[in-house]
Amino acid sequence: MKKKISKAGAVVPASSAVVPHYDVLLEKISDAFASGQRRVAQAVNSGIVKTYWEIGRHIVEFEQGGSIHSEYGTKLLNKLSRDLTLRHGKGFSRSNLVYIRLLYIRHPIGQTLSDQLSWSHHIELLGIDDPLERGFYEKQCLMENWSIRELQRQKKSSLFLRFAAGKNREEVLQLSKRGNIIESPADVLRSPYVFEFLNVPEPAALSETELESRLCDNLTSFLLELGKGFTFVGRQYRITLNNRHYHVDLVFYHRILRCFFLIDLKTAKVEHEDIGQMNMYLGYFANEENVEGDNPPAGIILTREKDSLLVEYATYGMSSRLFVQKYQLYLPNEEELRREIEHTFQQASLEGKRGKEA
Repeated sequence: MKKKISKAGAVVPASSAVVPHYDVLLEKISDAFASGQRRVAQAVNSGIVKTYWEIGRHIVEFEQGGSIHSEYGTKLLNKLSRDLTLRHGKGFSRSNLVYIRLLYIRHPIGQTLSDQLSWSHHIELLGIDDPLERGFYEKQCLMENWSIRELQRQKKSSLFLRFAAGKNREEVLQLSKRGNIIESPADVLRSPYVFEFLNVPEPAALSETELESRLCDNLTSFLLELGKGFTFVGRQYRITLNNRHYHVDLVFYHRILRCFFLIDLKTAKVEHEDIGQMNMYLGYFANEENVEGDNPPAGIILTREKDSLLVEYATYGMSSRLFVQKYQLYLPNEEELRREIEHTFQQASLEGKRGKEA
C-alpha cells in the first residue's frame, strides 16, 4: 500500500486521505476512548475509597469493642501494617492505615463520602481538623475540579479563612455546607488576595509594571487565586476617549457571571482619583465593549494599603460592582484569620443568649 507523510510528519495510509469524514470518525473514537478511561479510573478510585472506608470501620469497631488492651492499642496499626503488607503488598503502610482509620472516624456514614475525589484528595482533606473548614475544601474540590496540587495551594493560602473573614455566622456555615456559590461579583472576592506564587523576596519593592508582568508570567496560578470562571482577555487594555488613551491593567471575562472584570494594580495606597478612574472604565466597558447577553462589568482595584473610610466616601453612590481589595505577596497569618472567625461565632453566641434572656 502506498503511504503518504502527514503534516505532522507521521506516516499514514494514503487511502485514509480519501475516506470521507475520516478525521471526524477518528476524533469521535479518540474522545470515546478517553472518556472511557476516565470512567474506569473514577470507578477504580471509588472502589479504593469505599474499600478503605470498610477497612477503617473494622479497625475502629475492633478498638471500640474492647478487644484490645489500651497498652496494646498503640501497637495495633504497626502490627496490621506489617501483616497486611505481607499478605497484600503495597497500600498498608502505617501512615496510610492512620488515614484509613481517620476516614471512617470523619465519615461514619459512608454515604457522605464523595466518589469523585481520589484517595490523595481525601488524605489532604482528612488532615483538616475543623469540620467547617474541611467541608468547604471538599465542596470546592468538587465544584472547581481541583488537582491535588491546587488543593494543597488553596489550603496553604487559607482560602476558607479568607472567604469566611468578615462574614457572619450563618454565611460561614453556608460556606462549609455548599462551598462558595457564585451568584454576584462579590462572591468571587478574596480578603486578602495572596500572590505568594510570585516568590518575591522580602522586603518587596515591586513597581506596578513589575507586579503586572509577574502576574501575567504566572497566569495559571493567578487564575487559580482569582477563582472559578475567570478567563484572561488582555493586559494594558487600551480605551480611547476624546483622543486620549487610557489603559486597564488587566481584563478578564467571567463565564459564570457573564461579565467583564477589570483589574487595576496599586502598589501604594488607593486614592479617590483611582476609584473615579475605575468607575470611568466600568462605564466605558458597559457602553462600548458589552454585547447582547453580557451583564454590567465589575472592577477590582488591588492595593497593598486600603483606607476603608476613604473608599466608603469615594464610592458613595457609585456602582456596587466596584471593589477595592487588599493583596499581599506572602502567605497570610492563619492564626489571625482564625481568631477573627472565632470572634464572629462568639458574638453570634452572645447575641443568641441575649435574645433568649429578653
